[in-house]
Amino acid sequence: MEKHSPPALRVGMVGYAFMGAAHSHAWRTAHRFFDLPMTPELAAVAGRNRDAVEHAAERMGWASVETDWRALIARDDIDLIDICTPGNTHAEIAIAALEAGKHVLCEKPLANSVAEAEEMAAVADAAARNGVFAMCGYSYRRTPAVAQMKRMVDDGRIGTVRQVRAQYLQDWLADPHAPLTWRLEKDKSGSGALGDIGAHSIDAARFVTGLNITGVSALLETFTKERPVGGEFVGLGGHGDVTADTPRGPVTVDDAALFTARFDGGAIGVFEATRTALGRKNAMRLEVNGTLGSVAFDFEDMNFLQFYDGTDAADARGFHRIMVTEPVHPYAGNWWPTGHGLGYEHGFTHQVADLVTALGTGTTPTPSFSDALQVQRVLAAVEESAANNSTWTATRQHAITLEDAQ
Repeated sequence: MEKHSPPALRVGMVGYAFMGAAHSHAWRTAHRFFDLPMTPELAAVAGRNRDAVEHAAERMGWASVETDWRALIARDDIDLIDICTPGNTHAEIAIAALEAGKHVLCEKPLANSVAEAEEMAAVADAAARNGVFAMCGYSYRRTPAVAQMKRMVDDGRIGTVRQVRAQYLQDWLADPHAPLTWRLEKDKSGSGALGDIGAHSIDAARFVTGLNITGVSALLETFTKERPVGGEFVGLGGHGDVTADTPRGPVTVDDAALFTARFDGGAIGVFEATRTALGRKNAMRLEVNGTLGSVAFDFEDMNFLQFYDGTDAADARGFHRIMVTEPVHPYAGNWWPTGHGLGYEHGFTHQVADLVTALGTGTTPTPSFSDALQVQRVLAAVEESAANNSTWTATRQHAITLEDAQ
């Protein structure tokens, strides 16, 4: 019997740096480990510098290049646009792609403002009615342990959620001589640690608990007000030729963000995001406490969960460690034998697998742009609360007043 290969999903990617490399690996890999209704094809990558984008295309496996994202969208041999650029470009590219009939995968956070995110969500909703779909790339929810956390919460293993504790700790900006990059300029990045990594914690908390954040009380801080202009970050202490005479530019985003939160349903939470916590490289942590138990995750030990079952006999209670590599765990059965752990890149591969599966069934993938808009509203409420020294700031997706929140 003749075997028919799945049709191709021809991908065009905009941007080719850190996220571009992670996404490229996922597009190359997903169909080799997951049975997908379409086979991703790395058709073209776009970037402004022709030499650099051609080098990236050769290194990461893209068939062709463009130096203008508009030309990429205009191509008839592109089915999906993958956006891996700074936040200030997301709205324009995503809207143009959707209106041209291309599916879209957009890196997080969705945009640099609530207004942009609202417009993107509205265009995505309209496109979905015509069979064109969009997804935002919150890849941590595809980590098997985080997906297993959600499964356990949904199954009632910890009872009613009472408290959420979320941290995302890095240290790559602890060095005051680290150069000024686009991630430190508000007009390009939207915010600092808050949007760059705190957004992941917000999405993960909403995903795992199924609850919305209804209000926040926040504090933002920028420790290093100016940084050297030019150069490339090469690690702590690796600031090369930086001297007292090296030109410096203003840092216009936060180094650290702290906020408390209220969830619908009565739960409360505390969130922390920083890029100056020395010794913490990528400590994305989430703990959920319920009426029957608790479950906790730390990405620096990403193949494990800590679970406390409060229904155990008193003499047997205590956190126990679950290795999330069994075939029964989310995504794990598509990979290696039990106990052979996964890594950072696998979350992106799972993201592609879920996206392509949704496209093949004609359903809206998650997180949708509307889901990502809710995260954007929380980010905006955090900034508003911090700027106004507010005791409490309601998130705008909920029709409540500040007095109601208090």
